[in-house]
Amino acid sequence: MNGENAGLLALTRVGSRRVVQISAGFMIFFSILGKFGAVFASIPAPIIGALYCLFFAYVGSAGLSFLQFCNLNSFRTKFVLGFSVFMGLSIPQYFNEYTVVNGYGPVHTRARWFNDMINVPFSSEPFVAGLLALFLDFTLHQKDSQTRRDRGMHWWDRFRSFKTDTRSEEFYSLPFNLNKFFPSV
Repeated sequence: MNGENAGLLALTRVGSRRVVQISAGFMIFFSILGKFGAVFASIPAPIIGALYCLFFAYVGSAGLSFLQFCNLNSFRTKFVLGFSVFMGLSIPQYFNEYTVVNGYGPVHTRARWFNDMINVPFSSEPFVAGLLALFLDFTLHQKDSQTRRDRGMHWWDRFRSFKTDTRSEEFYSLPFNLNKFFPSV
């Protein structure tokens, strides 16, 4: 799901699978017929920019809302969060400035595909911050029970199994009785 859809989902609070299926149908329909696509392409850039600000604000706040389960008084949690956000802003800035000055990224070999495979992701703030936070979260350990509680893992224990919630089968069921051919579990 891309950022616009996550923002729209947060804005409307409609999380039905049927709504996502219908919107996917609209997207396919509008991409096939060029005249409808031209209407959407004619939307002015400032309006698109304003929509991006709105939708990505919801995406960012939805990501930050997961921190409510963590112990934000723990030094470990503060370090992982602060260090990954700071480096998530610093490393892509270095990659982007290096590219502007030299015309190519910091990773510069004869294989352009390899250069792009390294330079492009490390020019993205969310990728660097997320990767670093994931690495630090898995490598910085304290006592096992304390680390688990600091990370907020105890909140997610009840959702580890598909069978623990009776609504799971209804929520994840496919349309047109396709569950017979593609079971959820």
